[in-house]
Amino acid sequence: QVQLVESGGGLVQAGDSLRLSCAGSGRTFNSYNMGWFRQAPGKEREFVAAIPTSGGYYYAETAKGRFTVSRDYAKNMVYLQMNRLKPEDTAVYYCAADTSWPLTVPTIRFWGRGTQVTVSS
Repeated sequence: QVQLVESGGGLVQAGDSLRLSCAGSGRTFNSYNMGWFRQAPGKEREFVAAIPTSGGYYYAETAKGRFTVSRDYAKNMVYLQMNRLKPEDTAVYYCAADTSWPLTVPTIRFWGRGTQVTVSS
């Protein structure tokens, strides 16, 4: 079992930055592929970024060039640095973990409860 707890969300203005954190627990946490997803009101949950155990970084087109995903294996932490935020980035952001790849909403077994990010114009 893996437990995930997100933090770092908040209300910011367009152009600002935020760093989201995801704290993971469980003896096998470091064997999981990790990702960030988001869900805006009235919309489906969508992929934002992922960092698999095999290496590399993957981003949605909307995140490329502005967001950076990273992982600290020693601390069981995953981060999402978000720069140049836009009002359309407003959503609840979820940390996700699974041993399967690629990470997709229907197949992910472990989700955090989410953290709200609101970007005002």
